[in-house]
Amino acid sequence: MTTFGLDDADVRRSIALVEPPGSPGDHAERFARATWSGIVEPGDGMAGVLVSAVGASAALTMLVENWSIDRILAEAAGIADITDRQELARQLKEATARWRPRVGSRTTLQQLKLAAMCRATLLTPVDPDWPQRLDDLGPHAPLALWLRGRTEALSSTPHSIALVGARAATGYGEHVAMEAGSGLVSRGFTIVSGAAYGIDGMAHRAALASQGTTVAFLAGGVDRPYPTGHSVLIGRIIETGAVISEVPCGGQPSKWRFLQRNRLIAAASDATVVLEAGWRSGSLNTAGHAAALGRPLGAVPGPITSAASAGCHRLIREYDAVCVTSVDEMAELAGVAAVGPDSWPAKRTPEEVRVLDALSVRSPRAAADVATRSGLPVDTVHSVLALLELDAFVAEKPGGWVYVPQRP
Repeated sequence: MTTFGLDDADVRRSIALVEPPGSPGDHAERFARATWSGIVEPGDGMAGVLVSAVGASAALTMLVENWSIDRILAEAAGIADITDRQELARQLKEATARWRPRVGSRTTLQQLKLAAMCRATLLTPVDPDWPQRLDDLGPHAPLALWLRGRTEALSSTPHSIALVGARAATGYGEHVAMEAGSGLVSRGFTIVSGAAYGIDGMAHRAALASQGTTVAFLAGGVDRPYPTGHSVLIGRIIETGAVISEVPCGGQPSKWRFLQRNRLIAAASDATVVLEAGWRSGSLNTAGHAAALGRPLGAVPGPITSAASAGCHRLIREYDAVCVTSVDEMAELAGVAAVGPDSWPAKRTPEEVRVLDALSVRSPRAAADVATRSGLPVDTVHSVLALLELDAFVAEKPGGWVYVPQRP
């Protein structure tokens, strides 16, 4: 038996090397999505429409067998909301013309081998760990995702937030990114960014330093860390989080792919915060995608004399971005209640204040650790934790205690 002209056994073996555990076993559909990810450029809406209408395998068959436009339209009735058949035929003709030069099943086999060599995983929309938020992109959603790291990285915490900004960041911007990354991780957030120099890199580093989860979306293949100066950082992200791309292994980053990558950063997050950006910063593109998706958008103000903050001020003035000046305000932007002193018990003793201040929302801390952080005796910490647990302000987890934010 053959699959798209290849020996079926070869296809099965190649797919088995990159499919996540417990995934549905339709190897032909998964292989087809892997192939499509190399045929189309990121965000190709017509490919999304065709695959949604007939499935990736059937759509690839149409392309490989060189079906006529009329035959494709007849097979995929109701292919899109475009009521003008001539317009739809024109768009399909243009699409197939740009797709066909890249069709090659053996190219996909090579990409799968590269993925297996770097231990990458191929995620598709049927997989349990597929980031469901990306489906909000409609026909422009990725057809597949190539991932290195933990497949559940985006679903391991209930909330994620995108922290983006200028590559040429100032000391002020990097300080804000460090505070934001570490503070949001302690509040239970996954940090999403693009692994670029400047703000992106600092946001990832802060999350890692706080033992949090961070996810980086790349514009090229996950087997080629970019920028190369961040190869060590990207390796650290892979260890505890994930590095993701919709471009197959071997794919090169390009200006268009960076712009399209930004839509994934915005879509995968509950909210997007621009920490520092110049007037024409690429971060404004990510902000535009967030606004188009209806995601909350925040911007951190800077000195009015700083060109590096001009883009943030522009977002606040012209694009209805929310001005955010603290980690709590960023968390609230994503729908999470504040966890600072204002949310603590109304009648609190000095010991309770110190214990609560020493706890994290996400990372369980042993009583001895809390004692070290708070400067209180371990026996006192145990007593305070017991009282706070009665009022549901703290909870004991495997490994220690966490603070439980109070919902308004």
